[in-house]
Amino acid sequence: MSHCSGSSGSQEKQLQHHQKHKHCCLSHLFLRAAAQNPPKVAVIHAAPSSSSAAASSGPQTQISRELITSTTPPIYEGDQCFSFANVFSSVDSLSYRLRSILDGADDPHLVKPQSLPGKGSNNPSKNQAETASAYNPKIVGIYMPPSVEYIISVFSILRCGEAFLPIDPSWPRDRVLSIVASANAALIITSRSLFGKGGKKDINEADWLVDRSGCRVLCFSMEDSECSGPMELAWPCENEKERLFCYLMYTSGSTGKPKGVCGTEQGLLNRFWWMQELYPLHGEEALLFKTSISFIDHLQEFLSAMLTTCTLVIPPFHELKQYPFSLVNVLQAYSINRLTAVPSLMRAILPVLQRQHSMQIQTSLKLLVLSGEVFSLSLWDALSTLLPRTTILNLYGTTEVSGDCTYFDCKRLPAILETEALTSIPIGLPISNCDVALICESDTSNKGEIYVGGLCVSNGYYSESTVTSFISANPHMDNICNSSVDNWGCQAYYRTGDFAQRLQNGDLVFLGRTDRTVKINGQRIVLEEIENTLRGHADVADAAVISREGPGELLFLDAILLFKEREKSEDFFVRSSIRKWMVDKVPLAMVPNRFVITESLPISSTGKVDYALLARSKFLNLHVQDEIGNATSDLLQIIKKAFCDGLMVEEVSCDDDFFAMGGNSISAAHVSYNLGINMRLLYNFPTPSKLHAALLEKKESYRLEVRADANSQLKPKKDSLVSDMAYSPNPTTPVVPGLKSMKQPSKNPHQNNDDHTVASKRFKEDLDINISSACVKPSDGQPSSSSISMLCSFSRCNKVIYDENCRSRKSHQINRLVKVPRNGQGSSMHELWKVYMESCVDASPLVVVKQQDVYLFIGSHSHKFVCVNALSGSIQWEVKLEGRIESSAAIVGDFSQVVVGCYSGKIYFLDFLDGSICWTFQTCGEVKCQPVVDIHRQLIWCGSHDHNLYALDYRNYCCLYKLSCDGSIYGSPAIDEVLSSSFVLFL
Repeated sequence: MSHCSGSSGSQEKQLQHHQKHKHCCLSHLFLRAAAQNPPKVAVIHAAPSSSSAAASSGPQTQISRELITSTTPPIYEGDQCFSFANVFSSVDSLSYRLRSILDGADDPHLVKPQSLPGKGSNNPSKNQAETASAYNPKIVGIYMPPSVEYIISVFSILRCGEAFLPIDPSWPRDRVLSIVASANAALIITSRSLFGKGGKKDINEADWLVDRSGCRVLCFSMEDSECSGPMELAWPCENEKERLFCYLMYTSGSTGKPKGVCGTEQGLLNRFWWMQELYPLHGEEALLFKTSISFIDHLQEFLSAMLTTCTLVIPPFHELKQYPFSLVNVLQAYSINRLTAVPSLMRAILPVLQRQHSMQIQTSLKLLVLSGEVFSLSLWDALSTLLPRTTILNLYGTTEVSGDCTYFDCKRLPAILETEALTSIPIGLPISNCDVALICESDTSNKGEIYVGGLCVSNGYYSESTVTSFISANPHMDNICNSSVDNWGCQAYYRTGDFAQRLQNGDLVFLGRTDRTVKINGQRIVLEEIENTLRGHADVADAAVISREGPGELLFLDAILLFKEREKSEDFFVRSSIRKWMVDKVPLAMVPNRFVITESLPISSTGKVDYALLARSKFLNLHVQDEIGNATSDLLQIIKKAFCDGLMVEEVSCDDDFFAMGGNSISAAHVSYNLGINMRLLYNFPTPSKLHAALLEKKESYRLEVRADANSQLKPKKDSLVSDMAYSPNPTTPVVPGLKSMKQPSKNPHQNNDDHTVASKRFKEDLDINISSACVKPSDGQPSSSSISMLCSFSRCNKVIYDENCRSRKSHQINRLVKVPRNGQGSSMHELWKVYMESCVDASPLVVVKQQDVYLFIGSHSHKFVCVNALSGSIQWEVKLEGRIESSAAIVGDFSQVVVGCYSGKIYFLDFLDGSICWTFQTCGEVKCQPVVDIHRQLIWCGSHDHNLYALDYRNYCCLYKLSCDGSIYGSPAIDEVLSSSFVLFL
C-alpha cells in the first residue's frame, strides 16, 4: 500500500516535536512507534478461508492457503499487509480531512442529509460538565467492523482532538439510530473497502445512515486516501483546555435506553502502561484483533500493537462469528503470542485445543488474558494443563473504569489454594493508579460492594449532549472493608454494583450482584432493558426475564411472556416471530435463549414480579411435553440429549428448532462436537427429527456401546469406513461413501429408568460430508429454509438456480419433491406478513434461500425495490430506483448481486446484502423483461424497449454484446446450458 508523497517529511517534523511531549497522549505515542520502523508490517488482514474450508465447521479445518513469507507472523496467499508508514500516512491524511469537515468544509466523499426540520444540529451544545479548563469534544462515529481502516479512524479522530464513537455494524438498525441520536454525532465514518466484511459489503452505510439518522457520513477508504500536504493541526495535548473524554462506549441501561460512557485518554494510557510495565511487548510479537468494537476490550487489543510496533493480525470477523473453532486455526497459523478472550469462548474452543494437542500454540501463546465473566476453577485447571507455558491473567473491570481495574496472575493460584477454598479464580489486586474499596455493612466483614477510583474512572455518562458524572458516594470510613485505600473521600469513586470478598492476602474474589444485571459472553446485560423491549411487541402484555446457570458456568436467559390475547399464546406463528422481532431490536447477547408463554406472572407481597419464585417454577423446565414412545430410537435420544446439553434445558421435543430455542454458533459447536458431526448439518437440519432423518439416510452401520458411565459412545464399525465417494444409481437416494445399510437401532431398555439414563453419547467419527436435504415438510406448516441444504433461488416459472458449490457436487440431483396433500389437511394458507409497496406490483418475486434464511426481492410502480426476510416479514433493505418497476429480479451466479430493470431504461446491479448500487447500465427504452443469468459465461442477458438485447458482464461491469432485434423486448431470454446458446422472444 503506497502512501502520500511528502508524508515522511511531515512525520520527521512531527517526530522532532514529539521529543518534547513524550508519553503525553496517544497521538504522540503512535507517532513515535510509527517512526521507529516505517517499513515494518503493522497490520495483516487475514484472508477468508476457501469456500470449501469455510463450509466446513469441523475443528480439523486448517489454514490451507499458500505460505507467501515465513516471517513472524507468517503471511499467506490472499492476506493484505499494511506497514506502519501506510497506517501513519493514512492517519495524517484523514486527520486533515476530518478537521476540515468538522470546521465546515466539503469533501468529495462526504454524504450530506437533506434539510429535515426537527433534526438535530449535529453540533454539541455546552453543558454543565464543560468548564473553563475542559471542553466537550465533537463526537465522530465509526461504523465499520474491526479493520485497518477502523484503527486509522480512531487515531485520526484522536489527532483532531475530538472523541470517537464505535458503532458496531452487527447491531440492529434501531439500536444504531438510537445511539447516533443520543450521542448527537457530528459525523459518521464508514468504509468503502471490503476490509473485515468477508469480501462483501455488509450494509449500504452512507444511504441508510444519512436517510434515517440525518447525520453526515464520510465514506473513507484507505485505498484512495488523498494526500493532504503539510499538517498544521495542533496536538490535543497542547490545547489550553483538556478534552473531557476521547471516546464514547455505549452499554446496556436499566431504563431501557443504552448509556454512553465517556472514556478518558488518561484511562486508556494508564491501562496500556500498566500492562507494558508488568508484561511488556518488545515489538516482535504477533497480536490478534478479534474482539467486537462493541466491547471496550477491543481498544487495548489494537492499541497495544500500534504503540509497541508489534504486528496486528485481524482475522476474518464473519468467520469467527460463524465458526468459533476457526480461532484455533488462526492462533496456530499466525503464531499469535497474546490473546484476550472471555471465559465462555475459551470453554467453547477447549475441546478442539484438547483434540489437536497443538505444540505450536503451546509454544507461541505467551499470554492469555481472560475478562468479562467469572473465570471458573475448572476452566483454569484445563487451560493450565493444556498451556503449561502460557501466563494466564484474570482481569476485572467495567466500561466505566476503562475496561480493567484489577488483575490476578494465575501463577499465584496454587499457593492460595493451599489455604483458601475457592470455586472461581480471584480478580486480584488493583492495577497501577487505581483504588478499589469494598463497602461493607460492618467493619468486621470482608465482603462488600466494589467501589473504584483513580485514573481508570471515566468522566460519566453522555446523553443528549450532556455529560452526567457518576454518582460518587462517600460512606463512612468504618464501612471500608480492610481496604488499603488511604485517600478515600479525596477523589471520585464509581459504584460498580458488583460484590466481592477480600482474602487474607488482599486478593479479591468476585461474588456477583444484587441487582438484575448479568454478564453474558462478556457483555453486561440489564434484564429490565430486555423486558422493556419485549413489552413493545404488539402481542405481548407483560414480560419477565430471568437468568439461569447451566453446565460450564454459562449463563442463559429465559423470557416469560404474557400475551394480550389468550388464543395467540397457542399460535405458533406469533410465538416464533417474537425471537426474530427481538433480533431486529437488540444485540444478539440480549435475545433470550428461551421464550415461555404463561397466563400470569407470580406477584410478591409488594406487588412486583416475584423473580425468585419464577426461577423455581416447574413449568420453565417442562414447557415442552414430549412423551417418548416405543418407536423412538436410541439415535434420536442421543440427538435430543445433545440438544439439551447445548441449550442448557432439561428436555426438547422432536420438532424443536435448535436456533429458535436460543442456540447460537458457540452452542452449535458444542452439539456438533459432542455428536461428532459437521456443524453445517445442524444448521441444515436444526430439529432432532430432521437431523435424525438426515443421519439415517446415510445408511451407516453403527455399533452401540453403552457403558455405565456418562461418556457412553456411539462408534461406527471400523470396517465400514472407506475413503471412496459413491453415488446410488437411484438419484433420490444418496449413498454416503463406504457406508452400509443401517437397521433401526433397538430401543434403549433403560430409557425410562433414571438410574440408567445415558447422559452423553457421541459419534466418534466426523461425518464431514455434504448431504442435500430431503425437504422434509415442517410439521408446523411454516416455510423453513432449514430443510434446504444449499444456496439457491426461485423465480417466475419455477426457475431454480443453485450456487456454484451445489452445482459442482450436483447435490440438486438428489432432492425430493414434497407432495402437498389435497384433502384439506395441512394445505391451508396463512397470512404470515405483508409489506406495503406504495403502488401496483406487477413483477413476480425472486426468492433466495441461504442456509437458514429466506429472502424475497420485489419491486413496484412506486420505484421501490425491497429485500424482505420471508420468514419474519421484516424489510432487510430497500432502495428507490429511477423508474417504476415491472421487471422481475434475477440473481447472478455467485449470489452476490440482484439484477432488476425499470422504466427509466436502467438495469441495476444491487448488492445482495445491503441493496447498494454496484453498477447500472443505461438502455434507451423501458426495461420490462426479467434479466436472465448465464452462469457459465458470467453474463446477464436482458432486453429493452429500445429493440436491443444486451449481454452484460457482471464481474467486470461492461457490455459484451448488443443484439439488435425488430421490436421491443418483453419476454425474457432463455439459456440452453448444454449448448451454451441464448434464445430471445420479442414483441
